[in-house]
Amino acid sequence: MRVVFLSDDFPPTSFGGAGISTYELALGVKKAGHEVSVITTCRSEQDAGKMEYHSITVFKIVSAYHARWRSWISIHNPAVVRQVENLLRQLAPDVVHLNNVHQYLSYSCLKIAKRHAKVVVWTARDGMAVSYGKIATARYLRNLDPHLTWLDNLRQAGKRYNPLRNFFIRRYLGYVDQKLAVSDALVAVLARNGVKGVETLHTGIDVGAWHVSSAQVSEFKKRNGLESKKIILFGGRLGAGVQVVRAMRLVAGLVPDAVLVVMGREEDAGTMKEVGADLPLVYTGWISGEEKITAYYASDLVWAPSPYFDSFPRSTLEASASGKPVIATKFGGASELVVHGKTGYVVDPLNPQEIADRSVELLQNKQKADAFGKAGRERVEAEFNLSSKVDELVATYRALVAKNS
Repeated sequence: MRVVFLSDDFPPTSFGGAGISTYELALGVKKAGHEVSVITTCRSEQDAGKMEYHSITVFKIVSAYHARWRSWISIHNPAVVRQVENLLRQLAPDVVHLNNVHQYLSYSCLKIAKRHAKVVVWTARDGMAVSYGKIATARYLRNLDPHLTWLDNLRQAGKRYNPLRNFFIRRYLGYVDQKLAVSDALVAVLARNGVKGVETLHTGIDVGAWHVSSAQVSEFKKRNGLESKKIILFGGRLGAGVQVVRAMRLVAGLVPDAVLVVMGREEDAGTMKEVGADLPLVYTGWISGEEKITAYYASDLVWAPSPYFDSFPRSTLEASASGKPVIATKFGGASELVVHGKTGYVVDPLNPQEIADRSVELLQNKQKADAFGKAGRERVEAEFNLSSKVDELVATYRALVAKNS
């Protein structure tokens, strides 16, 4: 099969969760014996054009505009769509898989893809098909009800609000042969807000490649002043880190050698930095690749307490692949990976005391923490291994191509 992935971003320009996942799926499909290309975007002409990234052919299209126009241009970006159509005409794919298209590419690419491919697949990686950002309404935070009214969207979008946005998204999704989402929780969010017929294909991870040496771990600890410390690792959105700092204050009072290592830049920490100025916080800066894996292996515990709906936080996968226990949010799909009381704890992220209590329990009981970490890695290997997810995806492609041929 000839498969073309469409994604707003893609390595090496971006190492965000969606870009990494698109790369891993594309590489997996290629290794399975199929012809794979990627169409993505960049911000400047000097980065545009055709390139090779780890044996994958990547086409970069310039797409740059002010965020205030996102709710309009994400529906139809004329200049980008014309280039996408030209590329699809040349590539003549059997399958076009839109894996992350809600910003620099556009939903109208679904209609274009249907003209040039036997099969069109769309994967939702977040709630942006129905929401203007993170879902954190009072209705959801209190009752886990993800229904969004037009007023909810207006409040979130402000002057960026487009009253026809969601209508046109649903209309373009009508060109899709298979709608996927990365968690059962996201399937439920989409269905509750009018996007039906979505099936779950969880994000996977290459567990075999998720390993570093003890020497790398020792060097990481030495470089960051973490020797003889109990390390809690946090890599979520730093702007939402105030609850994390409050929990860390409680932990520090009971575990004096505990340190919160933040995977991110100190200058991006904002309020988190101000509130936690007197606490043992270490910022690693932006890290990826082996350096990121090393940070996980150096830790004793990983925090992923998103204070809003989080479809399927990649940090929980990465922590479990590293054999580390996880304190994860109850909001979203984390509980589909993290088994409460076995591989970590699922907590209310708005309750710092609960985060702290569970963390102290694991920091003071290494045997339990190690058992949780071991169980987490085994769970990922058995149920969330990238190779099995690629197999599921390829089987979906084959069935759809056969049906539509």
